[in-house]
Amino acid sequence: MPADLSPTARALRTLETLQARPGVTAGELAACLGVTERAARRYVGILREAGIPVESARGPYGGYRLGRGTRLPPVAFTEPEALGLVMAVLDGQPAAVDADDLVGAALSKVIRALPESVGRQAAALREHASAAPDLCSARPDPATTGALVAAVAGRRRLAVTYRSESGDEWEADVDPWAVVVRHGRWYLLCHSHRAGAIRTYRVDRIRGVRPTTHTFEPPGDLDPVAALEENLGTGWKFPTRVVFDAPPAEVAPWIRPPMGRLEPLGDGCVLTGSTSNPTMYAQEWLACVPLAFRVEGGPELRAAAAALASRFAAAVADDPARRPTEPAAPTAP
Repeated sequence: MPADLSPTARALRTLETLQARPGVTAGELAACLGVTERAARRYVGILREAGIPVESARGPYGGYRLGRGTRLPPVAFTEPEALGLVMAVLDGQPAAVDADDLVGAALSKVIRALPESVGRQAAALREHASAAPDLCSARPDPATTGALVAAVAGRRRLAVTYRSESGDEWEADVDPWAVVVRHGRWYLLCHSHRAGAIRTYRVDRIRGVRPTTHTFEPPGDLDPVAALEENLGTGWKFPTRVVFDAPPAEVAPWIRPPMGRLEPLGDGCVLTGSTSNPTMYAQEWLACVPLAFRVEGGPELRAAAAALASRFAAAVADDPARRPTEPAAPTAP
């Protein structure tokens, strides 16, 4: 090796050697670099300072090797696979068309690593495709999401700080069962010790995550997606109760899981749950049900339904003065 190499060049050569020869000893590394063993160890230290995990083991079978995740196996994409990957990224993260975006920067690295014939098509697709942002989606903080996923995998109880849509903030110890992505939003499905019940928290509204020393065992038959759907309509600030004269089988196709739980009631059925946004519940959900119903509770949902009924009545009234001038805009829960 040339003696006039810079420290940076020697550090990169150290990385190359560790990639090619897992278990290389300090003496062997020193010989490859043309330096002393002490200097070789210093270059290993430089890699560690840069965040590259280098593991070491003593003994006759010891040596240095790169930690997990620092050496990727060869990956080859066909052109359809590469284009499909770019399309999936842009579909889920429209801002990835910008190389300064976090996901966009990662996508740029993938495209640069592709063979020219494949990468050229992928780059052209990324450059010329336009993606409209999903106004209903919410991108959580990657660090927060990573901490939640790690706790789910390690079955470690967390103390989370949560801020609701209305601005209320609280802290709760939770057993994180799963992280679920649903319609562009990320949710934490958990057992809340504060509420003593299953809760679904929007990950983008979690303001702090602190691990505890406690562990937990999730339900053995847990279906995260089904459990999330079932519990999205519970635990919110405003109670809801809607009664239908039709049987459950006729009503069920029109009821979304976040609307609550549908149960038989006499010759009809009743939908009970809760919501953080009664106006949205009335305008976007109940208004789409083509069956007769009565809103029995809570008072906030009754008021929202009455306001909606008044708007529709005014829309067909002969007197324009009865028409509302500024209808309320629905917002997502």
